[in-house]
Amino acid sequence: MAIKKHGSAHWTGGLKDGRGLVSLESGAMKDQPYGFNTRFEDKAGTNPEELIGAAHAACFSMALSKAVEEAGQKADTIETKAVVSLDKQGDGFAITHIELNLVAVIAGMDEAKLKELAEATKDGCPVSKALKAVPMTLNVKFG
Repeated sequence: MAIKKHGSAHWTGGLKDGRGLVSLESGAMKDQPYGFNTRFEDKAGTNPEELIGAAHAACFSMALSKAVEEAGQKADTIETKAVVSLDKQGDGFAITHIELNLVAVIAGMDEAKLKELAEATKDGCPVSKALKAVPMTLNVKFG
């Protein structure tokens, strides 16, 4: 049986003068504003790329925790920042790159093993798989 989760969005108006509200099924985020100005002009609110980045960072961190445990260790901390690049292409925009920046503290694990596990996780976590059309890079800092 599939696990199903959802997010929702409500939009009114045109592209530049319109306004939207985005919510998560869990209620952790409800009616968060988004719009042209939050996506292209750094105004307060959220945007799709930020939400994709948060989802990717969360998924990657959890999956790496699992990989570390399977390797016989337990992570002290895993901090992941996913930077999602949105670039103009032709008449529109496209997500062109995702950069995963990992800082991990794992007592008893060497840096080479962490990099090996992190690289496998970059390719194997569910969100990475869903975004496989987007080029991704991974930077690992062993804390």
